[in-house]
Amino acid sequence: MRFVAGTDEAGRGSLAGPLVVAGVLFDYEVLRGSRVRQLAALNDSKQVRVEEREALFEAVGACATAISVRVVPVGAIDRDGLHRSNLAAMRSVLRDLSPPAEACLVDGFRLGPTAPPHRAVVDGDARSAAIAAASIVAKVVRDRVMRRLDALYPNYGFVSHVGYITPQHDAAVRSFGPSELHRRSFQARCYAAEAA
Repeated sequence: MRFVAGTDEAGRGSLAGPLVVAGVLFDYEVLRGSRVRQLAALNDSKQVRVEEREALFEAVGACATAISVRVVPVGAIDRDGLHRSNLAAMRSVLRDLSPPAEACLVDGFRLGPTAPPHRAVVDGDARSAAIAAASIVAKVVRDRVMRRLDALYPNYGFVSHVGYITPQHDAAVRSFGPSELHRRSFQARCYAAEAA
């Protein structure tokens, strides 16, 4: 098989900020020798240190035939639901990739009949280079977005936790209330102070 695509997301379990979904297409006919060596450390983005993720992001950009990214805003997540938003974005990025992939691999999810033909791979970001590459792209893009948003919402510490729930983030939400970036459809304990 020559053209293989993978898709994955970052920010699924985050309390604040967007969901970012990436699709990466590799042409295995040209991905050989020194070009492929720079991808040797590909893995689930959560298993890779920040510095390595940044280097892998650059390597994926240099080696991929095509990359597509969707940033799903908080309003869409709250309106349509996290899972539905994720599946729609995954279908969209796979459709974007050109030339069309001979195999589309998805980290763990079936995308439904309107998606390009695909296969759900359990733990795909650890088992498929294309899915791992999409995981890296999604995570790096999302972390960069959240670090930039920290300047607009300095009370929440997004630069350190990028929107995931931590004791610091929990305390900030309890003190300042949720911001526009917080997913109100989530049932978070730190929202209880506002409800009271």
